[in-house]
Amino acid sequence: MIQGSSVKFKEIFEGSSEGIVIVNKEGIIVEANPASERIFRYDSEELVGQALDSLLPGRLREKHHQYRDQFHKNPSPRTMGMGRDLMALRKDGSEFPVEVSLSHTVSDGQFLIMAFIIDITQRKKAENALKQSEEQLIVYATELERKVEARTEALNDLIHKLEEEVLERKKAEEEARKSLERERELNELKTKFVSIASHEFRTPLSTILSSASLIQQYKDRGDFDKQEKHINRIKSSINHLTGILNDFLSLGKLEEGKLDVAIEEISLKEFLIEILEEVKPSLKADQLIDLTINESCELHTDPRILRNILFNLLSNASKYSDAGKKIDLYCTCFEDRITLAVHDEGIGIPESELKHLFDRFFRASNATNIQGTGLGLHIVKRYVELLNGSLAFSSKEGKGSIFTINIPNNLS
Repeated sequence: MIQGSSVKFKEIFEGSSEGIVIVNKEGIIVEANPASERIFRYDSEELVGQALDSLLPGRLREKHHQYRDQFHKNPSPRTMGMGRDLMALRKDGSEFPVEVSLSHTVSDGQFLIMAFIIDITQRKKAENALKQSEEQLIVYATELERKVEARTEALNDLIHKLEEEVLERKKAEEEARKSLERERELNELKTKFVSIASHEFRTPLSTILSSASLIQQYKDRGDFDKQEKHINRIKSSINHLTGILNDFLSLGKLEEGKLDVAIEEISLKEFLIEILEEVKPSLKADQLIDLTINESCELHTDPRILRNILFNLLSNASKYSDAGKKIDLYCTCFEDRITLAVHDEGIGIPESELKHLFDRFFRASNATNIQGTGLGLHIVKRYVELLNGSLAFSSKEGKGSIFTINIPNNLS
C-alpha cells in the first residue's frame, strides 16, 4: 500500500468494485486491488512488480508508451466515463474490452499513476445485440416497402391495359378486380403491421433503450447483478422482436406461394427431443414439457415445416400458461400417419371466439395482455396444409387447450 495512506483509503482501495492499478513512472505496477486481480484473473499480489504492458495486447504496447509519456508531461485526472475504450489482456491470453480512467498522485516524492479499470464486455454485447435488432427491423421495413411498390406498379399497368384493350374488357375487369382484392389485402396487412408495430415493437424497444441506459449506471456503481438483469431483459426483448419479424416473413412467403416443401427422412423420436431442447430456453419458470411417444418411427416429410409447427404450438402453450404448469406432447405412430397433440393447462379460449381461432391477426379477448401478433395459429394451419395434414383443437376457458395434428408419414 502507498506509504502514508490512511486506513480509510485502504478500505476503499480493497473494497472497490472497479479495478485499481497503481503504476510508477517506469510503468511497473506497485499496487493492485482485488477487483483488478479478478478482472485480469491473476492470483493475489501476483500483479505487483509486473510491467503494465503485460496487461495489454502486444499490438497496443508501443502506442501505450506514447500515451504514458504524454500523461507524464501533462498529468491531469480524467473523470470516470471519459476514458478510452481499450482492449486488455488476461493472464490466460484472452482479450476483452475495458474502460480506463487515469489519475495521479505523489507518495514520498514518487510520482504514481492510478488507473481505474472496468470490464465492459457485457455492455459491448448489449450494444451489438441492439444494433442487430435495428438492422433486422430495417431489412423487414425495406422488404415491405418494396412489395407495396411492386403491387402498386402492377395495378397501374393493369389499369393502363384496360384502357387500351376494350375488346377484352370483361376479362380485364375480372383481372383488375382480383388485383384490387390482392392490393386491398396487402394494404390491410400493412395497416395491421403498423398497428402491431406501434404496440408490440414499442414496449421491447423501450425496454432495450432503458436497460442499456441503466446498465451504464449500474456499471459505474459496480452493481453486476443488476447489470446482468438488464442484459437479460435486452436479450428477451430482442427475441420477442425477432419472433414478430419471423411471423410476418413466414406469412409473406405463404401468401406469395414461395414456400417449397423439401422431403427428408427423419427419426421422429430424435427429432422431437431436439425440438424440446430448442424450446426449453423460452419456457417460463418451472414449466416442463413431458413427451409421450408409443414407439419410434421413420417419417418422410419436410422437417423444417414440421419444426416450425411444433415450435409455434409449444411456445404458445408456454406463453398462455402460468409458470410451473406442465405441457404435454403426445405422439402416436400409425401405419399411414402420425398424430401429434400439444396439451396445456393455460388460459384457454372463450367458446364464442373459437370459430375465429385461425383467422389472421386474431387475438382472443382474454389474451390482450399477453404479447403476440395473432399470426401464429394462422401460420400453423397453413403449414399443416402444406404437409397434407389436418389440424383439430379443443379448448375451455380457464382450463387449457389441446391442438392435434395428423400428417401422413410418407409425404410425396
